[in-house]
Amino acid sequence: MIKEELVKELNELIGSCLSRQGLELIDLICRHDGNNLVLRILADRPTGGITLGECALLNRQLSQLLEEKNIIDSNYVLEVSSPGLDRCLKTQKDFSRCLNKEAVFFLNDLVGGKCQWQGLITRADDKSVFIDHSGQVLEIPLIKINKARLVV
Repeated sequence: MIKEELVKELNELIGSCLSRQGLELIDLICRHDGNNLVLRILADRPTGGITLGECALLNRQLSQLLEEKNIIDSNYVLEVSSPGLDRCLKTQKDFSRCLNKEAVFFLNDLVGGKCQWQGLITRADDKSVFIDHSGQVLEIPLIKINKARLVV
């Protein structure tokens, strides 16, 4: 099992490094694959869009940083990529960046009698995201969202 302290330290270290370059850490996925720890970094610009070349450069920079800091005491594989067009939306910041875009929501609890909604994101605050579903405004509490993605 991957220790929470390591994940927290990696999030802070990698997030700071990306922030200095005008990028955001979208997600850090840590998993074991055989004897190796796999670190998958999803990075993007606040306005969206990161190239393959930038991902390759980040991979080299982050590899060097991780070696210098020596916080991982096992073999690991580092993967850096873009979250893609159909990336998961998780935070208020994610939803605010996607205003006036269509998204599908899979909920862990009923909202308006359903566990799945699709609509245009009209607003987001620290507790809810608001969507326009067929002309009706629906408030979806962030805590009830299991998964949300843009409709591509």
